[in-house]
Amino acid sequence: MVNVALVIVDGANVVGSVPDGWWRDRAGAAVRLRDNLAAVPAAGLDGVPAPVEVILVVEGQARDIPQAPGGVRIERASRSGDDKIIDLVRAEQGRRVIVITADRGLRERAVALGAETKGPSAVPR
Repeated sequence: MVNVALVIVDGANVVGSVPDGWWRDRAGAAVRLRDNLAAVPAAGLDGVPAPVEVILVVEGQARDIPQAPGGVRIERASRSGDDKIIDLVRAEQGRRVIVITADRGLRERAVALGAETKGPSAVPR
């Protein structure tokens, strides 16, 4: 999928951007986000035409959510979710990569590697 854009979603950050009680069930909130992202590979995002590849990075209590059919790949961070995202960005040099997060430090690190960034509202939450 080298010719399509890659959208990497900071799961913990995007889940945390919606005050819907996610803190009571972090894994459940991550599953809802995964399911809400299912339309993105075929629909694209504003300014990012379809098709796109979507990776949802999960960590902590949400790390063990199951992979689901539909095109959103789950990447489990064994340590920092931010570090996992940066590893994924670094592995995709030469490809359009968009990181979805509101984390200023992560945004700066991703942009330094050539990625674009968008805030959590860029994806269905």
